[in-house]
Amino acid sequence: MLKWVAIAVVLLALVFRLGMLVYAGYALLAIVLVSRHLSRVWSENLLARRECNRLTAEVGDQVSVLVRIENRGRLPVAWMLVEDLLPPAALLHEPPNLRLSGQRIKLAMFRSGAVKSLLYQIVCNRRGYYQLGPAILETGDLFGLHRRYRVAAEPQYLMVYPEVIPLEGYDISSRRPIGEVRMTYRLFEDPTRIAGVRQYTAGDPLNRVHWRATARTGQLQSKVYEPSTVAGATLLLDFHRSSHAAAHEPFRSELAITAAASIANAIYTMQQQVGLISNGRDAADRIRSEGWKGDWRTRDSARAAAEATDPNDRLAPVVVPTRRGPEQFRRILETLARLELSDGLSLPNLIEEGEGRLPRDASVIAILPAVTEENAIALGNLRRQGFAVTAILNIHEVYEYAQAAGPLIAQGVETRHLADRESVRGICRRLHLAG
Repeated sequence: MLKWVAIAVVLLALVFRLGMLVYAGYALLAIVLVSRHLSRVWSENLLARRECNRLTAEVGDQVSVLVRIENRGRLPVAWMLVEDLLPPAALLHEPPNLRLSGQRIKLAMFRSGAVKSLLYQIVCNRRGYYQLGPAILETGDLFGLHRRYRVAAEPQYLMVYPEVIPLEGYDISSRRPIGEVRMTYRLFEDPTRIAGVRQYTAGDPLNRVHWRATARTGQLQSKVYEPSTVAGATLLLDFHRSSHAAAHEPFRSELAITAAASIANAIYTMQQQVGLISNGRDAADRIRSEGWKGDWRTRDSARAAAEATDPNDRLAPVVVPTRRGPEQFRRILETLARLELSDGLSLPNLIEEGEGRLPRDASVIAILPAVTEENAIALGNLRRQGFAVTAILNIHEVYEYAQAAGPLIAQGVETRHLADRESVRGICRRLHLAG
């Protein structure tokens, strides 16, 4: 705009033969062009690179972030404002999810070839999947006529694993930390538990033949095994936003994550199978689908893009299939670390969508922040279909827990009270999921 004003002034001065005004117009036009050129060159010649000492952390760990900015041009840069953006939601609450110390914003002049740094530390107070960056550069000419904004370093992502609390209240040597359930159907047999013998029938494998009984009777005899008991559990985590009162956030949802991670760890330690189904949203899926890039003409637009506040209305469950092994537990921890509240599936819809993924040889442990009549009926229907179901109610007050447990007990679903962090440790005490 200012360029066209300068051109108009020069043309008018030439038409009316105003010599001094012509020189003034030339000077103004030169300043405009030189200023625009300098701001563009300054912006393009600065390069930034971010380095993190780790991108995975535990709650309580400290992460160091270093952003190096280098002027690779021949001209000095009069001024440059550098900011490494972080999502504002990570800096809210008390304590914040990420506590910062050090320098994340810097205003500096850069000589040709100069290298300057931003160094700050992050203390991870809560689990999550956090976007570090992008690093935004802002510069302009000395007269304030032109401003330039540029993304100099793409974001990186820090994964903070949920806290895992060792559980107590069960006999580790029993290898059944979540209890046992007799199978309704003899679909599975435990080869370590012999119930008796029977006459051999065609098709029985040789390892099933009971040789001592065969020698004693003179006829081939086969072993009969006891039905397998329920081993492990599938965690059903309600992470719908409407179920979590804003006044209790993020504490109640984080407590649910801690409980789920602790139970999964106990089951994994006992070498049983464990899985996860939730109506929350995986932050990695959000980033893949929505991305972070944009056409940012101002610092405010860049900051708004880093907030990632788009509606979270995922309509497909987050599923980690129920299996065994260390890789399985790591997948569950990573999924819980990235899980976000969602406005998508309600708990009854989640159960309907995920029912086909629930193995019948594992218990179902539902972690709920609230109980509605629909929720109670949905869990009751699971029980009537032969699943072993226990509900852990993530409610602080005892009287509220008693009210919420009533509809579930009426449906034959056993309940446990998750009042606070200390109650996580004993959440499986006497937790026998009798079927």
